[in-house]
Amino acid sequence: MNIILFGPPGAGKGTQAKYLVNKLNGFQISTGDLLRQEVQKNSEIGKVIASDMENGKFVSDEIVNKIIKDVIFDPSLKGRLIFDGYPRSISQAKNLDLLLDNSNQQIDLIFFLNVDKETIIKRIEKRKIIEKRSDDELNTILKRYDTYMETTKPVLNFYSKNPKFNEIDGTLKIDEITAKIEDFLNV
Repeated sequence: MNIILFGPPGAGKGTQAKYLVNKLNGFQISTGDLLRQEVQKNSEIGKVIASDMENGKFVSDEIVNKIIKDVIFDPSLKGRLIFDGYPRSISQAKNLDLLLDNSNQQIDLIFFLNVDKETIIKRIEKRKIIEKRSDDELNTILKRYDTYMETTKPVLNFYSKNPKFNEIDGTLKIDEITAKIEDFLNV
């Protein structure tokens, strides 16, 4: 089962993706994690990614699409992909459709975790303390949220017409969100 989880930074996509990975023996595709791995390698592409992340910008679609392609075409992961925060733009959504089509796969469910800005700020401030993530500085968060709203809103419109699309109130408690997702799984 291939699933897309999307919503603003701090919406709980990673938490729900981890649940789905365990529940469905899936593989989490977190663009954030993949990008942070590139930064840790300190490669040329990693340096570009680091600069973008520090400035609250999204990494270019070209870089993200390149990193995603290898994972999608890995035969051991076929039909077990849990997309956490990807796609974030119409370009990425169309690229994902093309990659899935070329690898004889499809998206089975799409979940949009809808969360307001105030809730996001509280969650990320808490996450920063617990996880000590450098990409969780408040000013960076606010830039990422505004960029998300500007860039990803068209993706929401793109997917909301899809019969596999499900909007979930992301301000609910973690277990309540998980229960709502579980209702759609039918496994």
